[in-house]
Amino acid sequence: MKIYRMGVVGTGFIGRVHVETVRRLGNVEVVALADTISAKEAAESLNVPQYFTDYRQMIDTMKLDVLHICTPNNTHFEIAMYAMDHGVHIICEKPMCVSIEEAQALTAKARETGLIAAINFHNRFYPMNNHLKNVIQDGELGEIFSITGSYTQDWLLYETDYSWRLNSSESGSTRAVADIGSHWMDLAEYVTGQKIVAVNADFSTIHPTRKKPKGHVIAFSKEKFAEEDYEDIAIDTEDNASVMFRFSNGAKGSAFFSQVIAGKSVAIDLLVGGYRKSAEWNSEVCNQLTIGQRDSYNQVMEKGIATVHSNTRPLIAYPFGHLEGFPDAFKQCFANVYNSIDNPKVVGEYATFEDGLHEMVLCSKIFESNQKQQWVNIPSNS
Repeated sequence: MKIYRMGVVGTGFIGRVHVETVRRLGNVEVVALADTISAKEAAESLNVPQYFTDYRQMIDTMKLDVLHICTPNNTHFEIAMYAMDHGVHIICEKPMCVSIEEAQALTAKARETGLIAAINFHNRFYPMNNHLKNVIQDGELGEIFSITGSYTQDWLLYETDYSWRLNSSESGSTRAVADIGSHWMDLAEYVTGQKIVAVNADFSTIHPTRKKPKGHVIAFSKEKFAEEDYEDIAIDTEDNASVMFRFSNGAKGSAFFSQVIAGKSVAIDLLVGGYRKSAEWNSEVCNQLTIGQRDSYNQVMEKGIATVHSNTRPLIAYPFGHLEGFPDAFKQCFANVYNSIDNPKVVGEYATFEDGLHEMVLCSKIFESNQKQQWVNIPSNS
C-alpha cells in the first residue's frame, strides 16, 4: 500500500480535524504543517515533525503528495494554485475561494494538470445520506417535488463573538450562505440528483457592529475579554439567509441558513418530498433516516450493514448500534479522495473543484438575489 505524504495549511479548529482524521486512514503520513501564527505550537501539540510559517517553503521542500487547505477563504486560490503548479493533489475546505473568477481558474488548472482536486463537502459521507441518494435513484420516493430544510448554528449569536468569517474581505461576499449554506445546497443536490436552477434570497444581520478582540481568537472560541480589549467593527456579511429554490426537474424548495440561533450548535435538516414517500435526515441524529408514508407507519431507519442500500455499505465502519458522526464523515470523505489518487479511473463520491465552482456560482447568485430582492437564474453551464 502506498504511503502518502500529506501537509496541511492552517491549524485552527478545522485544520486540526483534518490532521486527526487523516491519520485514521492508515496510509497517510502527516509530514508537515504551515501556519502564519502558531505553526510551532500546533506542530508540537499534533506531533507533526516539520512546521513552516510559509506554505511555499513547505511545498518546495517536503515532497508532498497531498495538501489539505484549511485557511481563510481569501487565501485558498493562491495556495491551491501554487500546490498544483508543483504537482500536489488538493483537498480544500469550502467555500472554494472568494470569487467565480478564482474558482474558474482553479478548476481549469485542475483539469489541465489531471491532479485530484477535492472540496471537503463531508456531509455526503454520512451513511444515511448516501443511502437516501441511492433509494431516490431507485425510485423508492417517487418523483421528487419538494426539497426543503435548514442549517443553523449559534456560535456567532453574541456581539462579542468574532471570527475572520464575519468580514467579506476574508470570507467573500456571503458568509452564512458560503460557510454553511453551501454544505446544505451541495447535500440537497447530491442526494436528489437535481440541480438548483434559480434562487430568491433575503438576508439579515442582527449585529451590524460587533466587538472584535484585539488579540488572536480561533473559531468557535468562548473566550471573554475585558471591555478595553475589544474594538468595534462594522459587519458587512449576513447572519441569516432565507432562500427559495427552483430545481432542474421542476421541484421547488426553500432553506434557512443562520449562525445566530441559540441552542443550535450544528443542526442540518434535509426534507425531501416525493409522490410516494418523503425522507428526512437531521445531523443531530445523523445515524437515522426517517421515511415518511401516508398510508402506513413512518419508518425510522438506523445505520447498519443490514439496513442500508448495498451501495452504501462501504461507508459503514462500525457495527449496528455504534454511532458514526462528524469525524467519521471526514474520514470517509478523505478515504474516497485518496482512493481516487490510487485509482484515477474510479469515479469518486467526493465533491470536485467542478462542484466547488458550482457552489461559488450559487453563492454569488444568492447574494445578487438578496441585493435585487428578486428571483435570479443560475447559468446552465455552472
